[in-house]
Amino acid sequence: MLKYVIRRLLLVIPTLFFVALITFVLAQAAPGSPFDKNETKPLPVATIERLNRFYGLDRPVYEQFVVFLGNAVRLDFGVSLQRDRSVNDIIGQGLPRTAQLGVMALFVALAVAIPLGVVSALKQNSAIDYASVFLSTIGTTIPSFVLAIVFIYFFGVLLKLLPFVGWGDGLDRRMIMPTVILALGPMAFLTRITLASMLEAIRQDYVRTARSKGLGEQVVIVTHVLKNALIPVATVLGPAAAALVTGSFIIETIFSVPGVGREYIRSILARDYPIIMGTTMLYAAVIVIANLTVDLVYGMLDPRIKVA
Repeated sequence: MLKYVIRRLLLVIPTLFFVALITFVLAQAAPGSPFDKNETKPLPVATIERLNRFYGLDRPVYEQFVVFLGNAVRLDFGVSLQRDRSVNDIIGQGLPRTAQLGVMALFVALAVAIPLGVVSALKQNSAIDYASVFLSTIGTTIPSFVLAIVFIYFFGVLLKLLPFVGWGDGLDRRMIMPTVILALGPMAFLTRITLASMLEAIRQDYVRTARSKGLGEQVVIVTHVLKNALIPVATVLGPAAAALVTGSFIIETIFSVPGVGREYIRSILARDYPIIMGTTMLYAAVIVIANLTVDLVYGMLDPRIKVA
């Protein structure tokens, strides 16, 4: 197990390198300049040249990339070109809110998806089964930003039940709407995976054997069916958890949540290269770690799966 973990961690290095290389090249290739703040009243050419020289943007792209790699190894992603603040400070300030939003959304998704998928499999063609199919269809076909607009209009503007701007430090009603919207996609997907896995496991020979031995239905479901049905769920849980964190920038922007995702959108619009690179590397690291965690969970759920 230890050798496997070490080998996977070593693979992180080339993975992050190519992510950094592709992102850096694409960011630099985008038209415009970080200092094009006002197209109707642009900065003087001499001023832009001084700024480019000060931040090292006048160097060739490959030199800039080498400098970035040298600083990134020390977890130093430079200074924002727009706010004269370090990227680490900006990410550090927004990351707790992004992580809180992602964890809450994941908890809501799991709390609804797994019980709903299990009950739907045990009670096929029932009202709960039809409700799970409806929820899965809504969550997987309608984009989150469309659902956000619908929720804001009905629950925020029309019914005035929930606020929809900002984020609280503790438990706050402003957290409800962005958390639910962010959770709907993974919730729908995990419900379908759980339902399909349960239906497949129920039809296996070992389940019929357990029932023929006189074991109670609850024991059969919990001990034999659910444990095996959760393996496919665990397969997609890691990427789903990473997607909640890395994909929250749309929700953060719509609901004005001061997290990393909103800063990422702002940096792209402003061509703030240091924030773009720092945030992208953070998201890439989260995805890599999530995938590694999933592989390790395989072995705990099913001893037949060996990681070596």
